Formats: sequence, structure tokens, C-alpha cells
Amino acid sequence: MASEAEKTFHRFAAFGESSSSGTEMNNKNFSKLCKDCGIMDGKTVTSTDVDIVFSKVKAKNARTITFQQFKEAVKELGQKRFKGKSPDEVLENIYGLMEGKDPATTGATKATTVGAVDRLTDTSKYTSTHKERFDESGKGKGIAGREEMTDNTGYVSGYKGSGTYDKKTK
Repeated sequence: MASEAEKTFHRFAAFGESSSSGTEMNNKNFSKLCKDCGIMDGKTVTSTDVDIVFSKVKAKNARTITFQQFKEAVKELGQKRFKGKSPDEVLENIYGLMEGKDPATTGATKATTVGAVDRLTDTSKYTSTHKERFDESGKGKGIAGREEMTDNTGYVSGYKGSGTYDKKTK
């Protein structure tokens, strides 16, 4: 059971920390482990309890805990969570809650494709000058489709005789 708990500890310790080796866990990941594994139930064990126990077991100036310190913290939280049971039963129950758990990513932001977004990104429904910004396949033309390309010949846009100046002066 303890080896499963250690595997879970390492998975949560490395979660969200690209530079982490998975041997030490910070408070955020400890709270996440307690929440995802069901150790924190919101009634007998709250997030405040988890933070207090984390601060109690870590070294004075440290920001992380090792697996040994983690076991102490879990024992303390387990006694609060499973009142009236022996310490061995408590550890067994806590390790049972942790067994095979991975950090959950529920609630992570996903791209939405509901009605309004689909309607706004459907280029076939664009009209007027906005239609000019896309080719037949619906792919954007970039700057050529967004801006009027200026004609820097020196003639006013409405002038009909552009390019005739040289002919008149010769």
C-alpha cells in the first residue's frame, strides 16, 4: 500500500511543475492531492486543516515536503478524517483513498464551439467589405484582405487621366 501511495505522491509532486523531479511536493500540489483523493472532505478535514498540517511538517524555511514528511502529514490528517480508528487502520484507509489516483484536470479551459462562436467564424455568411478578407475556401487573405492597398502613383483617386502627364509635356 505504501508503494502505491509513494507513486501517487510522485505523480502529484510533479504535476504542473515542469522543473520538478517529483521528489518534493509544494503546498499547492499537497492540497490538490488531498482534494482529488478525497482526504479533504470539507467537513472533518478542510483546506485550512490541510494548510496547517503542511506548515507543521515541513522544515522551517522550506517550501516543499519530502515523502517522509508527507507520511507524517497524512497520518495527522487521517486521524482527523477517520476518528476513533487505530493509527494502522487510519493509514490503511488513507492509502486506500490515494491508490491509483492521478492529478485531475477537470474544469480546465476548453475551446468553445457553441452557437454564437460558430456563427461569428463562418466566413460564408460575411457580407460587404468583410467578405473581401477571405478567399473561396474561407482562409483569411491577411493584410491584403484587411487594408485598401494604396496606389502611390501620385494621382488623385478620381482622376481619369492617370499616366497621361508624360504624353502632354513631350
